[in-house]
Amino acid sequence: MLLDLGAIAKGYAVDEALKVLRTRGISRALISGGGDMAAGDPPPGKKGWRIEIAPIDATNAPVARFVLLARAGLATSGDLFQHLEIDGKRYSHIVDPRTGIGLTDHSLVTVIARDGITADSLATAVSVLGPENGTLLVERTTGAAVHIVRMPAGKLETAESRRFRRFYEEAQPN
Repeated sequence: MLLDLGAIAKGYAVDEALKVLRTRGISRALISGGGDMAAGDPPPGKKGWRIEIAPIDATNAPVARFVLLARAGLATSGDLFQHLEIDGKRYSHIVDPRTGIGLTDHSLVTVIARDGITADSLATAVSVLGPENGTLLVERTTGAAVHIVRMPAGKLETAESRRFRRFYEEAQPN
């Protein structure tokens, strides 16, 4: 038997790990689980944990951006690492339930929400729904925000919800 903690199990797992730390009196923590994160209180003197939003692996892709995360969850879904190519066409591990076929728009969807399981479920849903319908779903979810980078037919596109901008932190020089 093989148990795969993909889908929304990772979002649930990081939330549960953060709960365990809180019961032991640790409120300042960042839990990471393969593209999913749960953040407790921020580090001392900081507004949040500084997290890099993964850039898409494409020529002319937007530069990496950073967000500040505190008392929230973050999840990124996409085909950066899990995909295959058949006859020159890229297929994601994320399957569109309407077709039963892996998504073909090379994409990265990052969602920030009240907890990891909400962020994780929304990131996958937005990947399937696409930018327009996905952003509408996120906008209807209290406190959630989304950032989308994708390449349908080889053309780079970006989109994000209005709320996502409040999480940005300008990159600091090393």
